[in-house]
Amino acid sequence: MGWFDALLGRSKPAKPDLDALFALPSAAVTLQAATGFVPAGTGSVSFRAAEGGAFAQLESDIEALMGRTEVSRDSYGYTWLLVRNPDVSALVTDLHAANSSLESAGFGPSLLCSLVTFADPGGRRLAIVYLYKRGTFYPFAPTGDTRRDNALELQVRGVLEGELKIESDLSSWFPVWGAPGL
Repeated sequence: MGWFDALLGRSKPAKPDLDALFALPSAAVTLQAATGFVPAGTGSVSFRAAEGGAFAQLESDIEALMGRTEVSRDSYGYTWLLVRNPDVSALVTDLHAANSSLESAGFGPSLLCSLVTFADPGGRRLAIVYLYKRGTFYPFAPTGDTRRDNALELQVRGVLEGELKIESDLSSWFPVWGAPGL
């Protein structure tokens, strides 16, 4: 970043660290002990699909590599790759592989987020979301179509602050309504 960027208040975006995803299994243990939420066995990767044969081939290769995937598209134009695996460590490895494949093929700027879903004995759902472009995590706790449990999200933030790099800007905790697996 040059002095002109600093003068205009521009900042350099955080470099994504996909290996940060590997902190999720340990964070899952902490989350379960503190709140009763356990991994639900699903995770998703969200990205903006590019046009063309190269991207379609890459998407097909990722599905072939991981085997247990479902592809869907949301109303915002993002593609979601849903992965199912009851072992949270293996699930995170699958999500990392999908993200890494997209990034190494030059589609890193198309990545939006990855998430791992949790559930409690009462049936509440929670996602721990990794923001690719910011290199941070945040909790998302939907309670209905367009409602979320902000108190639970803040509680989970407090529980996981020592385990994960939590996004400090609450306005960046965007809702991922209808995310597959959530």
